[in-house]
Amino acid sequence: MEKIKLEVFGLTYSQTQAGAYALILSIENNSQRIPIIIGGFEAQSIAIELEKLKPPRPLTHDIFRNFAEVFGIILKEVLIYKLEEGIFYSRLYFEKDGEIKELESRTSDAISLALRFNCPIYTIPEIVEKSGIVLDIKDEGQEINDFDQEKEEYRKKEKSNFSHLSTTELKLLMEESIKNEDYETASLIRDELGHREKDESSPF
Repeated sequence: MEKIKLEVFGLTYSQTQAGAYALILSIENNSQRIPIIIGGFEAQSIAIELEKLKPPRPLTHDIFRNFAEVFGIILKEVLIYKLEEGIFYSRLYFEKDGEIKELESRTSDAISLALRFNCPIYTIPEIVEKSGIVLDIKDEGQEINDFDQEKEEYRKKEKSNFSHLSTTELKLLMEESIKNEDYETASLIRDELGHREKDESSPF
């Protein structure tokens, strides 16, 4: 069976379903993208891993990863193998003691786990033909980066609240935000710290 490798390209707000998000997968060596509509909880789980935030309490996908590590189970790959009536179907391929086992999974869960196990994500040509879309530079900048753009706009609004704080205070505030499971604020503070570090290291 021919398999096509995918990468997580990003998250954006869904333009078609209120309260939902679009998970965008990119195709290796290809300009096409595969958008998958997911719920808010699933989007949060994926975003936390993409942002490398450390929640005070492990999320469900973190517990699954920790469980697998304790018992010597490795997630080898994720395969999105079917698209039917707008729903993507996925399988997880695990290895333990040299034996491969497969499990059915929702695609959003499969992607969350793939990110945590750092394992490859694949699909098949038929799904690319059915769901792959080509975005030109303008569309891609508009659609794919909506999530980042809105976060940046919010960050600018909040910058005045951060400007009077020292770097040490910002780090403490970020830890407090994570502790309170306010991951959006924690992400914004992390971005602000990143901007400060970039400004300090700039020779201009």
